[in-house]
Amino acid sequence: MPHDLHSSEADEGLALLIDKLCRTRSLSLGEYERLIAQRTPGTARELASRADAVRRQVYGTKVFTRGLIEVSSFCKKACLYCGIRRSNATARRYRLSADEIVKCANIGYDLGFRTFVLQGGEDPFFTDDVLCGIIGQIRAGHPDCAVTLSFGERSRKSYERLHEAGAERYLLRHETASPALYRRWHPPEMSLGNRMRCLSDLREIGYAVGAGFMVGAPFQTAADLACDLQFIEQFQPEMCGIGPFIPQKDTPFGDRPAGTAEQTVYLLSLLRLMQPKLLLPATTALGTILPDGRERGLAAGENVVMPNLSPLSVRKKYALYDGKLCTGEEAAQCIGCLSRRVQLVGANIVIDRGDVKS
Repeated sequence: MPHDLHSSEADEGLALLIDKLCRTRSLSLGEYERLIAQRTPGTARELASRADAVRRQVYGTKVFTRGLIEVSSFCKKACLYCGIRRSNATARRYRLSADEIVKCANIGYDLGFRTFVLQGGEDPFFTDDVLCGIIGQIRAGHPDCAVTLSFGERSRKSYERLHEAGAERYLLRHETASPALYRRWHPPEMSLGNRMRCLSDLREIGYAVGAGFMVGAPFQTAADLACDLQFIEQFQPEMCGIGPFIPQKDTPFGDRPAGTAEQTVYLLSLLRLMQPKLLLPATTALGTILPDGRERGLAAGENVVMPNLSPLSVRKKYALYDGKLCTGEEAAQCIGCLSRRVQLVGANIVIDRGDVKS
């Protein structure tokens, strides 16, 4: 493959598409597919450079932190790719109490976090009443902080109650915008239509909404990923979390090959050019698939890191995929270590809620 962006007619064609994306923030489905299918090292370098420049123009050198609290590995869903799917008899289940969750937030506040992300499987234990109580305690103790939730698909009424209790943001990865691919990844009782209904409800209620998708997952094509980019372009979420597919050995996709950091970083750059103000996290999956994956992501347009505030005793049990980083520099307690790694790409972690740029 050519290594200079303009060393071939193919690369020159891709360069024209990149120029168009920078000008209009929009491409056709076919143009997105071409950028993905014909990716070259030279194109990737050019994209990363432009995306980094756009991020700096909007956010300067700031990288925002979110304190991640993984509250439960119980889940009523049976997504074929997920290690905590209900039918995985080997999964190690746990559930944090309300007091434990609030304690994690208190520790995080002292470490400098001003946003807390409560994430878990779709665990029926966490009713609206339970979650509203936890949100209320965190907001009462830390009124200058934001609470983000990630508990999957719920009713509109549920989302409304949680928002009224003080949750301002909600993360719900759509996983794929291709209906056919969504059906191949999920059991019959789940539908892309309901997923999109949830995202629309969240937007209408007033949340800052996070969507996102997997990269390099089974049966996925460049055309499928183009659908994801077009969906993000049209929906305009405040946040977008993407990461490489990593198999979990006890799932139906356990023997499938993983996605790559290179393709993930390339798509991150496209997202930054498409939506300059987007909050783009450096995901744990990207750091798991490649030791310096998160640094590469930050150098290519990302501007959020999500260190883990969960008790050390449960981190390995939240096993969505194999090999997940569970100790070390992804831990919130090593925020100094993470800060040094972020500085290597010319950025700086700040103590801030990290709201999307208005």
